Amino acid sequence: IPWRDARDDADANAALNAWRDGRTGYPWIDAAMRQLRAEGHMHHLARHAVACFLTRGDLWISWEEGARVFDELLIDADWAINNGNWMWLSCSCFFYQYFRCYSPVAFGKKYDPDGTYIRTYVPELAAFPAKYIYEPWKAPIADQKKAGCRVGEQYPKPIVQHDIVSKENMGKMAEAYKVHKEGSAAAAIAGGKKSSSPSAPPAASSAAKRQRTKQTGS
Repeated sequence: IPWRDARDDADANAALNAWRDGRTGYPWIDAAMRQLRAEGHMHHLARHAVACFLTRGDLWISWEEGARVFDELLIDADWAINNGNWMWLSCSCFFYQYFRCYSPVAFGKKYDPDGTYIRTYVPELAAFPAKYIYEPWKAPIADQKKAGCRVGEQYPKPIVQHDIVSKENMGKMAEAYKVHKEGSAAAAIAGGKKSSSPSAPPAASSAAKRQRTKQTGS
């Protein structure tokens, strides 16, 4: 999968830092990452959401970068489980339904419609109406002022437009899977031809020939 390389791509590096620091502009994602940094822990569904967001869902950054952050910050970090889960959630291995993407808005709203989790870990949004707590950039300026937080000033604007990039990334995943499948099929065909090619029987040794001559009397 041709992920963006945060070591060589300045935009990818900035996106990685925003994700790690809980400054993506998506409150549900930011709350989870801030909880991780403050407490060294987050619910497993939050782990799913932030992992998808970093990789195939939105930012298109390698799962290895996310695994390193988790390995550094999680108090329950386990190298094998951590890396395995990141490969799974990024659809790099074990799980291949890349079209099933976690929404950074709808997923959290389903379980916490009032945004209590967000109000706890993203306190600058604590006074936002529930209607806008997951999408504060949609709040009228008057409501933002009333809540004491202007989007783009006290809290960042979204670093990507989820409904657009998620579809683009699904296309990239489909292409990567296609290339891999075609490459595997070509290798299998080549291997099959090689293994099915007739080969000459091994030449009998001189001793074996003499033994057969004795047995037949010829």
